Amino acid sequence: MENKQGLNAKQSLKQDEIIHMFDDIAKTYDTTNRVISMGIDINWRKEACKEAFRILNRQKLDIADIACGTGDMMLHWEQVGKNLHVEIQSLEGIDPSNGMLEQARQKIPHGIFKVAQANNLPLESCSKDIISIAYGLRNVVEREAALKEFYRVLRPNGVLVILEFTTPNTRSLFSRLMQFYTKNILPIVGGLISRNFKAYRYLPSSIDSFITREGLEAELLACGMSTLVAKSYSANVSSLLIAQKKL
Repeated sequence: MENKQGLNAKQSLKQDEIIHMFDDIAKTYDTTNRVISMGIDINWRKEACKEAFRILNRQKLDIADIACGTGDMMLHWEQVGKNLHVEIQSLEGIDPSNGMLEQARQKIPHGIFKVAQANNLPLESCSKDIISIAYGLRNVVEREAALKEFYRVLRPNGVLVILEFTTPNTRSLFSRLMQFYTKNILPIVGGLISRNFKAYRYLPSSIDSFITREGLEAELLACGMSTLVAKSYSANVSSLLIAQKKL
């Protein structure tokens, strides 16, 4: 019991440190992200939204974006939904960082935002058709608990959309170049803009310590969600997974 309590305390402390880090870089987050990503993630986000809408093939949907940050993915849900004539009945953004949500509220004044962690969502069971988490899952310390929460909140046949930097099984020349960029260039650029070099040293380390796409698929299946879409981008550096809650 003591060992388990000690582990929980360490996990909680680590999660708090990550949340405080995002609070600190919130005001410069969008600017930094645009510079270091060169906008390459925009098409991936749009494709994720289109795939989810295609799978569900419904005209009215309830969506929750977890680890919503400054609200980028929420804006894509709205834009793509409008283009495809999908009525989003409710769209909620949830993030544990007050600082990030302050930025999100400025970008989306009409948005519904809640401060909470992914492993303890303030949402009713079977209340959402889509749950998304874009580049935030690796920042969730208790990942298994979070996946179980996503399952709880999803309606039967609802889908979970995950975009994440995953660990490639093999290293191509391009993936090595990307790794060099994230380890050596990104921390400098991100640190200069945000004035928080520690935060942008954390990013490449969080990618290196994350699991493979196949490992994540196995975790989803263990939580009752089967993968319907699995795609990799930029030589397996980034992955899109869409999993459906099994009946």
